[in-house]
Amino acid sequence: MRYKLTFVVGLGLGYVLGTRAGRERYEQLKKSARQVAQNPAVRNTAETAAQQGRQYAGKAYHAVSDKVGDRMPESVAGRVRSLRDRNSNGASGDDWGTSNT
Repeated sequence: MRYKLTFVVGLGLGYVLGTRAGRERYEQLKKSARQVAQNPAVRNTAETAAQQGRQYAGKAYHAVSDKVGDRMPESVAGRVRSLRDRNSNGASGDDWGTSNT
């Protein structure tokens, strides 16, 4: 999903930079993008997808940790523990500045 989003953003950026329509077309595209981003339906869908992603990531974590168990190198296990501790200390947002609202 991240690669598709990166492709779409790159495609849009390439169009904006490559177009001969000038500043007016750029402002029109910028306004349209802002309207889409501020649309409540889009925001709700994005938040739902994020919540589902967190849920599936948790399930995958438990499935992998049950199978891997003690065979994981200590350097990796320590990193996972530090990330888990950092996120469980009441941090309301992630590295991207989003929250679970």
